[in-house]
Amino acid sequence: MAQRRMFSDKIVDTDAFLDMPISSQLLYFHLAMRADDDGFVANPKKIMRIISANDDDYKILCGKKFIIQFESGICVIKHWLIHNLIRYDRYVPTQYVKEKSMLIVDKETRKYSLDKGLSPDVIPNDNQMAPQYRLGKDRLGKDSNTGDKSQKEKFTQKGAEIIKAFEAVDPKNKTYYKNTTQRAACDFLIEEYTLEKTLDLISHIPEINKQKLYIGQITTPHELKLNWVKLENAYYQSQNESLAKRPKVIY
Repeated sequence: MAQRRMFSDKIVDTDAFLDMPISSQLLYFHLAMRADDDGFVANPKKIMRIISANDDDYKILCGKKFIIQFESGICVIKHWLIHNLIRYDRYVPTQYVKEKSMLIVDKETRKYSLDKGLSPDVIPNDNQMAPQYRLGKDRLGKDSNTGDKSQKEKFTQKGAEIIKAFEAVDPKNKTYYKNTTQRAACDFLIEEYTLEKTLDLISHIPEINKQKLYIGQITTPHELKLNWVKLENAYYQSQNESLAKRPKVIY
């Protein structure tokens, strides 16, 4: 059965949203209704044809930053995690893993944004919806497993503590101390969530994976970086449900 899609008035009641043409607002709702559980839309042009929207409607959504477009032609709803929080037992991860890896989630506002390693690419003209962003060569170098020595030296020593903690999740992590993708993910987690909070959540991952509280399996720092918000929500929702089931003590 298809998931219900919700819309938050924190977004659709803003001046920025209401100042757009009705046709752009309508396109936004149709895109969101057809998005997957992570907010990705595979073929926005097809939806535009269905509702007779034009390129300008789409460009306005991009320009106002209500959607983020990728080089592949896929787009994502920027405020998806504000509109929708899918129950962990019904959540189906997006198949657009590459595009998802290019995003970060603001821990305060819960908005998607492109990773800082991305750079402007082609600006759409009047006749096309050209890709706006792509991975730069420098970032591709960082994410490879064969990054140069100078790049490796930039990683913090505390990141090794995260990889060490992940050895309890999956022993293969003991081979990741020099893996630039995993070390970069460690540094990101420390900066975004602090080392203490990251280590605390990692300590619960074996239980989360075993009980399937989160439908995906988290086994590496990079996977935790990509799925932090949904994993954390799944865990704390589980904790709240467990507390609710405890018998009440009558004094």
